[in-house]
Amino acid sequence: MKKIILVRHGESEFNAKRIVQGHIDTDLTPRGTVQARLAGEYLKHFNIQKIISSDLRRAYRTATIIGDVLNLPVERDQRIREMNFGQWEGRSYESIFKTDYETFHRWLQNPVACPLPSQEEIKSFENRIKDFYQDILNLKEKNILIVGHGGSIQGLLCVACGLGMENLWSLKHSNTGISIIQVSNPSVSIKMLNSTAHLEDYRQKENPIM
Repeated sequence: MKKIILVRHGESEFNAKRIVQGHIDTDLTPRGTVQARLAGEYLKHFNIQKIISSDLRRAYRTATIIGDVLNLPVERDQRIREMNFGQWEGRSYESIFKTDYETFHRWLQNPVACPLPSQEEIKSFENRIKDFYQDILNLKEKNILIVGHGGSIQGLLCVACGLGMENLWSLKHSNTGISIIQVSNPSVSIKMLNSTAHLEDYRQKENPIM
């Protein structure tokens, strides 16, 4: 049996500013750094043997913070980068909602049928995620942590569960949200989906009840 633990990166500079990132290489905010540290503390109980991260800074920084807690090195793999969103990268969500809301809404509903202008081809994105997933299944380690992005983490869930990429944005992940894929050939099951329990105390400190 193999467990693939998936973690989205902590809050990034563009997350905080509500700007589309894709391949734009932003760093973590102070809040994102805390989120990563809390995720690492929570993951101490998962007997993780290997950490693999996207090569983009926000994910790699998250992974190295977790790796420091778990005393594990981090390998980088560009196949689990975020999707390239083409000419929408660097745009604010406020601007998109004002001028391209219908395009954005259709894309969220079905990114296969309604791609963004000049985005990475969905088949190319799917193929790199599938290729990565097959390599993970062939590793000798049983408990593997993958640190990526909303798109790549959700893409891995779609691939593992045999869902089409039209479902990509239906599996939303929060910053440092944790999901677990359990593989026991031939069965695959999702044991956790976007858990943020490790952030609960921190959220309460940020937003105390008056």
